[in-house]
Amino acid sequence: MPKQKLVQKRNWYVLHTYSGYEESVAKNLKQRIESLGMEDKIFNVIVPKEKKIKIKDGKRKTIEEKIYPGYVLVEMIVTDDSWYVVRNTPNVTGFIGAGTTPIPVSKKEIDSLMERMEEKEPRYKIEVKRGDLVKITDGPFKDFDGRVSEIDQEKGKVKVLVNMFGRDTPVELDSLQIKKM
Repeated sequence: MPKQKLVQKRNWYVLHTYSGYEESVAKNLKQRIESLGMEDKIFNVIVPKEKKIKIKDGKRKTIEEKIYPGYVLVEMIVTDDSWYVVRNTPNVTGFIGAGTTPIPVSKKEIDSLMERMEEKEPRYKIEVKRGDLVKITDGPFKDFDGRVSEIDQEKGKVKVLVNMFGRDTPVELDSLQIKKM
């Protein structure tokens, strides 16, 4: 009786890597796929990143930050050969899964992650509301306390009433310059 061939389908899997080596793992894996002729079994290698807004030296900067540090996504058909190629890439510590069997990531999770990665402009996450007490963490009013009086969600700005010389003075700040108390 002939052996039945197991038909595997194409799925996304999560690789665990040493933190900080995600880019080199992705680059090495892509080179290995090409040099070992595995393009028919390993299709895509991604280090998931998203754009974020940070304040550095008082200026707002958009940076790219890894969504899952220490992890790389691979779209592949798992066979002994493809598993070997991926598993033996330098700085790969293994697949995410039970024991030695990699578990695919659900389509819903991948779609949600891809959507998050494709966002052109980062959104402002303003986690305070009018009337909240806040501490100013950056800028000329650093370490002052105040109360939120206005929020501009579009620009990511917040107006805070700061008590100076016995009276409340409105100060416009970036939402990243305050911390809820």
